Amino acid sequence: MRIAVTQRVVVDPVHGTRSDALDQRWWPFLHDCGLVGMPVPNDADAAVRLVRAAPVHGILLTGGNDLAELGGDAPERDRTETALLDVAHECGLPVVAVCRGMQLLLRRFGIPLRRVDGHVAARQTVTIGTRSRVVNSYHHWAANTVHPPLRAWATGPGRVVKAVRHETEPLLGLMWHPERLAPDLAEEDRQVIREHFGGAR
Repeated sequence: MRIAVTQRVVVDPVHGTRSDALDQRWWPFLHDCGLVGMPVPNDADAAVRLVRAAPVHGILLTGGNDLAELGGDAPERDRTETALLDVAHECGLPVVAVCRGMQLLLRRFGIPLRRVDGHVAARQTVTIGTRSRVVNSYHHWAANTVHPPLRAWATGPGRVVKAVRHETEPLLGLMWHPERLAPDLAEEDRQVIREHFGGAR
């Protein structure tokens, strides 16, 4: 099952070149989820053409780069991922949005973000329903509440919303990085993502 995977923008401080890049840990993680990732460029038109031509069974918005409205230096990535969310909505494609991707998802539905402290850690405990689990956390922007059509299904320290789902569309947001977790800690995420993308094996 093939999914489109977005990439961060890396700016060379010496030459000023702008490159697309992806954490190599995504590839074994996606393989273990039964998925084949297809990287897409940070060019909105090219990315949309590629996703429509492939075709793909879903979209993964990865982490990295702050949103431009929060001081980030990759507005082309905001445009690309916003265009891909439009395609996902039009075609009913499932989306998993990780960290920065979830921030983009929150803003799409008009949810304000605020700067938070204490959310950069290799291990952090989140609450899902009545139970807790250990994840990681590498973000400075977050929300404390969400409103319909999004609902929170995981929270962390300071009442920060750590994961969301859409009430009617296949949209899932995670503020942690499942690809960076040790295999035993990431098994729950692998199962969730398999199911979200239609039971890939």
